[in-house]
Amino acid sequence: MLGFMDYVQKSFYRATKWDEDNSYANLNATARALLDFQTPKGLKLNISSLSSPNFATSYSLASLGVVDGSVSYLYSSRTLDNVRNSGDVELKDAIFGYRDIKEITKPDVSRDWEIWQGGVRVDRRDTLLYGRMYLPASTLEALYLRRLAPTRQLKISAVSNSRLPNGGTILALLQQDNGKFSSEYLYSTDVALIGIRGLYNFGFDPRKALPQTPGNGVADSRKIAGRFSAGAEVYYGILNKSGGVSTGFRYTTLPSNTGSPLTMTLTVNPIIGHFQAAYAVKAGEGTVLCSRYDFNIYSYESDLVLGCEIWRRKQQEVPKIETRTEGVWQPDGFTTGGEKGNDITGVLKARITQNFNIGLLWEGRFKQLLFSIGSNIDLKRRDQPFRTVGIEIQYNS
Repeated sequence: MLGFMDYVQKSFYRATKWDEDNSYANLNATARALLDFQTPKGLKLNISSLSSPNFATSYSLASLGVVDGSVSYLYSSRTLDNVRNSGDVELKDAIFGYRDIKEITKPDVSRDWEIWQGGVRVDRRDTLLYGRMYLPASTLEALYLRRLAPTRQLKISAVSNSRLPNGGTILALLQQDNGKFSSEYLYSTDVALIGIRGLYNFGFDPRKALPQTPGNGVADSRKIAGRFSAGAEVYYGILNKSGGVSTGFRYTTLPSNTGSPLTMTLTVNPIIGHFQAAYAVKAGEGTVLCSRYDFNIYSYESDLVLGCEIWRRKQQEVPKIETRTEGVWQPDGFTTGGEKGNDITGVLKARITQNFNIGLLWEGRFKQLLFSIGSNIDLKRRDQPFRTVGIEIQYNS
C-alpha cells in the first residue's frame, strides 16, 4: 500500500508535470511492484490529513512485540488540489501495481514559467519539504525537492541515526528530463559515492515537429504502440575505491496499443556478472502476470520468481435494454463503451520463488479505511510455515 506521504509526493510530480517513470532508476519499477511487495508485520495504524492544500501531517503506530511509531510533516509550495482522502481515492493511485507507462510529451519552455508583475519577475520555483521522525528509535528522515526548471529537478534526501556511520548520510540528485533523454547526477556522503545515470527513448522526439506523411500531412504520434528505452549507470566510491556499472533495456506498450499491455526489461551488471530479465503482461481486464529470472555467470547461481496481480471489481447490474423488436438482457458486470466501468474494490497479489517461499497480500477499502492484509509462507518449514502475518490500516482525510 502506498503511504500517504508517498501519495502526496506523486501528486506533486503530477502537478508540476514531472514524469518519474522516465528514469533509469525506475526501469524495473513494474517488476518490483509486482514481485517485491512488502507484506505487513503485526498491526500498523496510519492516520494522515491534508490540513490545507499545501500542508500534510501523518502519524503511524505499529505493534510487533515492541510498540513504535513515527510522525511526518510535509509542505508543498504548489497547491495540491488533486489529493483525495482514503474514501474517495482511486485504488490504482494508492497501490503499487502494474505501471502503465504514458507517452513522453514535449516539456515546457522556461519562459512559460515566468510571471511578471509591474516589470518585476515574481514567479517562484515549486518546492516540497518532508520530514519524518521515528519513535522511540530517534531516527530522522528529511527530503528537499525543488523544481529548478521545466526539465530540471533537485532532490536531496537525508537520514540521521546514531547507528549509521558518521551519524547519518545525505544523498543529492540532480535530475534532467527532456522527454527523449533523461539523466541523473548523484552524490552520497556514504563512502563519498558519485555517479551518473541516463535513459534514452528510441523513436519519436516530442521536442520536434511531427513528420509529414504523403496522404494526411502531419503524422499522428498516438499511433505509436510501444517504446523501447536503453540506459546505463556508472558510479564510484571515492573512500572505498570501488565502482560499478550497469546497463538496461526496456520495452513497454503505450496507451494507444490495441493489444495486451506488457513490459519487458533486461538489466546487466558486467562487473559482477549478473543479469536480470523480467516480463509482465496484462492477461485480462483485471489480471497481471509477471516473471523475473536472475542469473550470475560467475557463480552459476540463479533465481526465479513468479507473481500475479488480480483486481476485484464491484459488479453492477445493467438494466434490460429495450429495442423495437426485442429486449436484450446483459449479464452483470458488462459495460458498453459509453458507460462507466466497474469500480475497483481490491487487489490480490501473490508471488512464489524457486525456494517455495510464498507471499500473499490483499489490499482494498472498507468504508473510509484503506487496508492491507498479508503473510509470508515458507512451504519448506512444515512445522511453522507462516513466517509473518500482519494487517495495516490507513485513514486519510
